[in-house]
Amino acid sequence: MRNRTRGTTRHGAIAGLMIGSVLLGGGMVLAGCSAGSSNSAASAPGTAAGAAGKAAGPANAATPPAAAPQASAIAGSAAAQGGTGTTARLTPASSIIYTAQLTVRAGDVSSAAAQAAQIAESVGGYVSNETATVNPDHPSEATASVQLKIPVVSYPATLGQLSHRLGTQLALQQQAQDVTQQVADVDSQVTSARAAIAQLRTLLSHAGSVGDLLSVQNQINEEESSLESLQAQQRALSHQTSYATVTLTILGPKAKPALHRPKPPPTLGSGLGAGWRALRITVSWTLAFLGAIAPFAVVLAAAGYLVYRGRRWRTGRRPAAGPPSPES
Repeated sequence: MRNRTRGTTRHGAIAGLMIGSVLLGGGMVLAGCSAGSSNSAASAPGTAAGAAGKAAGPANAATPPAAAPQASAIAGSAAAQGGTGTTARLTPASSIIYTAQLTVRAGDVSSAAAQAAQIAESVGGYVSNETATVNPDHPSEATASVQLKIPVVSYPATLGQLSHRLGTQLALQQQAQDVTQQVADVDSQVTSARAAIAQLRTLLSHAGSVGDLLSVQNQINEEESSLESLQAQQRALSHQTSYATVTLTILGPKAKPALHRPKPPPTLGSGLGAGWRALRITVSWTLAFLGAIAPFAVVLAAAGYLVYRGRRWRTGRRPAAGPPSPES
């Protein structure tokens, strides 16, 4: 019995060792498989990102320069959504009206005005208005005012040439007015007017009675008139934003610039002076009026006196009435 028990015990121990080794090996295999699957899953996004980067490389290289800012903005926003990078914003083109007032002193006003026109025309501009004041007795006091229209792209460089090549710069003022919103509003109104006219023309083709035809045609005429006005505003704004306006004042060697001094505030002395001047003007006009009517007054007084004397003379020549006769 002991031998049988020992044999059974040995066989049980051996079987337990074999089962344990099999279980341990299976666990190691399962652990290795799970680790491999997790590594492959982790490497998949990196591989996809690399492939996307390789695909994006030629695409970015093929992007034209005009679309490059838009592509960078889209990429920046996508990176911002992912939690990294910065968002690039595209600023719309602004519509700005540029104006400037330039005053220079030149030895020859006519020559300087011709040179200014040549400078403007060389960059695609033109002279919109020109006035000159010349005194034959004093040619050195001549002045000229020239209004130039200069393309905006050439405005800064051209203004610099006008400031330095014509003579000595005395004054320069520049203004810039942003009309982007106004341009957008006019463009939107033009688009809406065109769409309304198209709809009215479609409605006109389906109108049945003569009254409906006339009514729709009148509406079309009103919309077309409004559209023409809007288009005129659109063209004017386009021209103003495409060309800068430079008002050039050229002074001769001895010409005095026009000084625009602000008026001082009113004081007691200025009020008394104004009142005294008003009194003098009133007295002068009163005396002038009296002097103007004096001849007529003399004639009227003489005529009145003659009429009075004539009536007195007639009254004196009438016979006096006699006493009443006694009754019989």
